[in-house]
Amino acid sequence: MAIIVTFDLPGAGPELYDTVIERVTAGQGFTRFADLPNPGLVSHAAGPVDGGFRVTEVWESAEALETHAKTFGPILAALGHADLQPTIIPAHNVVVR
Repeated sequence: MAIIVTFDLPGAGPELYDTVIERVTAGQGFTRFADLPNPGLVSHAAGPVDGGFRVTEVWESAEALETHAKTFGPILAALGHADLQPTIIPAHNVVVR
């Protein structure tokens, strides 16, 4: 079942996001899903919110997210965000272009 994941990063900005993307993709950048080392991402959006930065994603399954978390979790921890707890809800409907 698809899931919706929201990461709120209080006090963070695009610099942290860009650093995480740089490290997750080994410097390739992220402009297409194939740039990620783990499959299963359906959609991704990121941007500033009051007091921080937010990333919202849709994953094919909780297992796909868990696999990807093994890649980005240590990166976030190394950058001082080890305690990040995303909000995860089941997707009732997902529409992509």
